[in-house]
Amino acid sequence: MTDDVVVLGSGYAGTGAVKRLESVLDDEADITWVSDVDHHLVLHESHRCIRNPEVKEKITFDVAEIKAPSTRFVQGRVTDIDADERILTLEDDSTIDYDYLLVGFGSRTAFFGIEGLEEHSLTLKTLQDALDIHEAVTEAAREASREDRAQIVVGGAGLSGIQSAGEIASFRDKHRAPIDIHLVEGLDNVFPNNDPVVQAKLRKLLEEKDVEIHTGEFIGEVDEETVYVGDETELDYDVLLWAGGITGQEAAATADVEKDERSNRIEAASDFRTSDERIFAIGDAALVDQPDTDQPAPPTAQAAWQAAEVAGENIARAIRGQPLKEWTYDDKGTLISVGEKAVAHDVKGLPVDTFGGPAAKALKKTVAARWIKKVNGFADAAKAFPDM
Repeated sequence: MTDDVVVLGSGYAGTGAVKRLESVLDDEADITWVSDVDHHLVLHESHRCIRNPEVKEKITFDVAEIKAPSTRFVQGRVTDIDADERILTLEDDSTIDYDYLLVGFGSRTAFFGIEGLEEHSLTLKTLQDALDIHEAVTEAAREASREDRAQIVVGGAGLSGIQSAGEIASFRDKHRAPIDIHLVEGLDNVFPNNDPVVQAKLRKLLEEKDVEIHTGEFIGEVDEETVYVGDETELDYDVLLWAGGITGQEAAATADVEKDERSNRIEAASDFRTSDERIFAIGDAALVDQPDTDQPAPPTAQAAWQAAEVAGENIARAIRGQPLKEWTYDDKGTLISVGEKAVAHDVKGLPVDTFGGPAAKALKKTVAARWIKKVNGFADAAKAFPDM
């Protein structure tokens, strides 16, 4: 009897795992791919759509073009995971049985209980989110004047917040729009908990783009007009973008496997197997153990790409009764864009720790194109390269 393997999610983790499963499984299992959207989004380049929504054509790919003909695709949102019966329930009450399940459906934005934040902010987790931000910024600029400038506040100065602020600044410069941009980070530096050299370079690029940086105090409350930062700072806003953290998907809470109690991200060993031997978890949906450290693998695109390769193979090994491979995250460096410029940090194989300029920009483009080539071929990678 043929096993049924179900993969949840069409992000980096899910898409990469499907591609790997298709390459390593012969007729040993049937693959079903489930996602709430019918495309794969190159999420780490989605901020480009804030400036130019036409970029969406370069960074989204229909699952029908990605998957093998033998892989079944179901579009729908998973609402329940019954680990005992091995049944998934979708939002429309339809069900899908599985023998092996790979949970790779990503995460949601975390709002940390900050009053008014979820109600009044935009987020950047999907293609539609990016397009909504573009529309909101465009509308704010249209209604503003030189005497009454539009106020855009970005909360969170990690990768997403920095890159989004940079794109909003590039939109402003391109259209000569009367916009002020504020980037708020509760910790003491942009790109917190990272090398001071790269923090300094990013701060310099942001300041060159006239982004006003507020660090060292957290957002405490938001209403329909104002962001309250710390005890004294009040920032009126026309558009508020929140990029301050992640938490697990609601469906993950229904799975009877070990999870982080606060976030519901699923705990997985370094071979991606959870406390249920038939359920594997990767990407932002999971907290994947790493050998020789008490920290899980980071919730980054790079980690999800790497994990998908091994997770797909490990499910094939589980079906065959073979030992599973242990995965260790290999940090190949960090690439961050601020509008048209970029910073590269700790890139593996290069003699310089941190650098910017054309070399960093070209490297970031190359990495994005490499992933697109893997997902959908060289032609699409070459088409996307100039806009990355």
